[in-house]
Amino acid sequence: MLRIVPLTDERAAYAIDLAAAEADTPDIPFRSFETYRARLRHEWPGSKTEQYLAVDDGTPVGHLELFLPQLDNLANVIVELFVHPDHRRRGAGRALLTFATRRTTELGRRHLIGEAVAADAFAKAAGAIPALVEIRSRLDVTGPLPDDSPAAAGYRLVRWTDEAPAELLDDIGYLDSRLNDDAPTGDLAVESEKVDAARVRAAEETLRLRRRTTFHTGAVHEDSGRLVAWTMIAGENDTGWHAWQNITIVDPDHRGHGLGLTIKNHNLRYARTARPGLRAIDTSNAEENEHMIRINRAMGFRPVDRWTQWQLTV
Repeated sequence: MLRIVPLTDERAAYAIDLAAAEADTPDIPFRSFETYRARLRHEWPGSKTEQYLAVDDGTPVGHLELFLPQLDNLANVIVELFVHPDHRRRGAGRALLTFATRRTTELGRRHLIGEAVAADAFAKAAGAIPALVEIRSRLDVTGPLPDDSPAAAGYRLVRWTDEAPAELLDDIGYLDSRLNDDAPTGDLAVESEKVDAARVRAAEETLRLRRRTTFHTGAVHEDSGRLVAWTMIAGENDTGWHAWQNITIVDPDHRGHGLGLTIKNHNLRYARTARPGLRAIDTSNAEENEHMIRINRAMGFRPVDRWTQWQLTV
C-alpha cells in the first residue's frame, strides 16, 4: 500500500534523489549527503519548505519537496518530485503530484511549478502546461579562457567571494529584484521579488550553511558609485570540478556598454583561479533569451539539453 508521509528519514530521501539524478542527468554531479542534509535543514530566506516521502509497503520510493515563498509569489508552490528509477510507472509519481495539488489548494495557493528534463508525458497527463523552456549549456574551463578586457570607460570592476561589501548590498538587492522582470519568464505566473540588503545577507549565510561557495564580479558606475551590473558563479564545496553560472544582470540604464560579457569573463577567471580543479560550468537560460545565449556562446558554452518548467493551475 502506497502512503505519503512527512519526511523524517533524510537518508531515504537522499537515496531516491541520488538514484533519480544518476538516471536522468548523469553528467551533473550530485551533492554529498552532508551537503544534501544541510540544504534540507537550512531553508532559503523568505520561504518555507514541506518534505514528504512516498512509501510503498514500507519501502521509500519517492520524494516530494514543496517550496513555499513567504514574501512574494504567494500564489505559487515550487515542486520538486523524484521517484526512484526502480519504482517508476507504478503510481508513486502520480500519487505525489495528487498530494501536492491537494496541499496547494489547502494552502490557498493556485500554481504548482516544477522543472524537469525528462517528464513531458507525465506532466502533460497531469494537465500541466509547458510554461518556459530552458537550455542547459556547459563550458569546458580546462582550455583557453575568453578575453577579459577591462570594463568600458566610466566603470570599474569589483569582485568578492561569498560575502559582498556592505556598501553594495542595496544595489545587489535592487538588481536581484529585477530578475523576474528582465529575464524571460514565458507563461510562468511569477512576479518580481522585493529583495533588500537584509535578504541579501540572509541568502549569503544560507549558501554558506548549505556548503556552497560563490564568486561574484560586478561593475560600478564611477560617477554615481552604484553597482550596475553583477554576475555570480556558485559551486558546492565537495564538488570542486563543477559549478553553476547563476545570475547575470545589468541595470537597463547601463546596457549597451558590453558590461554583461565583461563581468562574466572576469568572474570566470576569478572562479577558476580560486578553484584550480574546476573543469566545467553549467548554466541555464530561457530558450527565448537570445541575448544571453549569444553571450554564453561567445564565451564557449555549448548546449547540453532542454529543460521545461511546467505549471499546473488548480
